[in-house]
Amino acid sequence: MTFGDGMEKLLLEYLPILVFLGIAIVLGTALIVLPLVIAPSKPDPEKLSAYECGFPAFGDSRMKFDVRFYLVAILFIIFDLEVAFLFPWAITLGATGLFAFWSMMAFLGVLTVGFIYEWKKGALEWE
Repeated sequence: MTFGDGMEKLLLEYLPILVFLGIAIVLGTALIVLPLVIAPSKPDPEKLSAYECGFPAFGDSRMKFDVRFYLVAILFIIFDLEVAFLFPWAITLGATGLFAFWSMMAFLGVLTVGFIYEWKKGALEWE
């Protein structure tokens, strides 16, 4: 076995990565260019207007802002993080054992109590 054979084997190990990278670049470029070619471009004032949190843009930054937007965002972040903790826990549950199971049940219990509290307080109601 010569130096060239070892190098060839090493480069062949990187071939799937290069193929994947090539497909990603081609697909990404196609998905960016294709809408520019196919989609109609007829801008009007409504399309060009700024969109801010469900209500028209305003000029004064000291105007009252509805706190429900913040409540919904915070609740989303809380329950999104819950799911982020659930995936690794579920994958390793067989190896971690009973302590990990009951620890996660306590974690989910605390989140459930918080969710019920928010529900009872009306934070999920959108008038």
